[in-house]
Amino acid sequence: FASTNATIPSYKVVVIGGGTGGLAVSSTLSQVLGKNAVAVIEPSNYQPLWTFVGAGLKKFDESAKPMKEVLPENAEWIKNEATKVDPENNTVILQDGQQVKYDYLVVATGIQVNWDKIKGLPESMTKPNSNVTSIYSENSVKSAWDLIRNFTGGNAIFTMPSTPIKCPGAAIKIAYLAEDRFTKNFVRNRTKVIYNTAMGKIFSVEKYANGLNRIAKERDIQVNLQTELTEIHSDKHEAVFKDIKTGESKVFNYNLLHVVPPMGPPSFIAESKIGNAAGWVDVDQYTLQHVKYPNIFSLGDSSSAPTSKTAAAISAQSGVLKKNLLAVINGNFSPSLAAKYDGYASCPLLVGRDKLILAEFSGYTLKPMETFPFDQGVERKSMYYLTKEIIPEIYWSRLLKGTWTGPHDVRQWLSFIP
Repeated sequence: FASTNATIPSYKVVVIGGGTGGLAVSSTLSQVLGKNAVAVIEPSNYQPLWTFVGAGLKKFDESAKPMKEVLPENAEWIKNEATKVDPENNTVILQDGQQVKYDYLVVATGIQVNWDKIKGLPESMTKPNSNVTSIYSENSVKSAWDLIRNFTGGNAIFTMPSTPIKCPGAAIKIAYLAEDRFTKNFVRNRTKVIYNTAMGKIFSVEKYANGLNRIAKERDIQVNLQTELTEIHSDKHEAVFKDIKTGESKVFNYNLLHVVPPMGPPSFIAESKIGNAAGWVDVDQYTLQHVKYPNIFSLGDSSSAPTSKTAAAISAQSGVLKKNLLAVINGNFSPSLAAKYDGYASCPLLVGRDKLILAEFSGYTLKPMETFPFDQGVERKSMYYLTKEIIPEIYWSRLLKGTWTGPHDVRQWLSFIP
């Protein structure tokens, strides 16, 4: 399938992004279509699981793998960054000006982290003794655990922005995990744990929000809704928050500040005119096919599918996308007969070192879609070990290999058990 034209290589399928979605899709497509039919454009190595690293539950080395280890052997790795798509000419333009042609395109670039949207945040992240950290940065995720475990008391503030973010449960998870560590380190009685979220609820799905609110009340964690971080004065250890309802600003003094930065779609999507008004790749939310260009598909954080941006959502999306894209390639795609994505997503909500609420739901209906035949709105040790030990194994050995497309079959099987 690769072009013989040495100046502009061409592939049957080009996948932009070598993260969870890109690898889950390219693994299957490269097997079905054969060697060198699929190319993956990705500039860096692969690094998930940072909530576990920041909370001291996993080592950083356990979260990172060289791209060569996870890339499908039949696929070609283009170690470069896509800066524009020309959908009229089926071309991707790379950072160094090179071009790559495609017959079909899958956009799985993930989400863009906008550190500079909060005044003073970029400087605070690198300034010694600023006590500002984030599990969303490769440089600071390693130090996040050091700040948490060495904390001696005062105000520990955790934030959540008003924008969509990848792994939306991470903002509250790190707050609960830190509080748990403060208790175990006997500094909780001189610590005030504050969770300032710009959202109107602690979690979008009512059932799991109820559980998180109950735990916050039991453990005296202060939750301030519609409170968004706008500025940091790290020299004075001050954080400025805006009350979204009134527009007024309020200054909080902090001894530890964990920031979840604002995020948004990669800028090249809008510049390439393949995005919707908000800048996400404009796809049908059920088939994941582009609404204007039938040879373009998208999944994961960069797509416009209105659901939570999680690896679990990607697992279900990948199965739908692969079926529909292969149907298009084989000339037998029909929107009425296409595979449909139901909005499934999951957030494993860690609330302690051995306690977890496994939130499973449809991002389209905000209704629970639970796999197990018990109440998953209650924190359980079994769900903690499932998430810490079993799900990572499924992730590395099955999802990235293209053989795991979500727990639908498991849910159906368990539903028959009395």
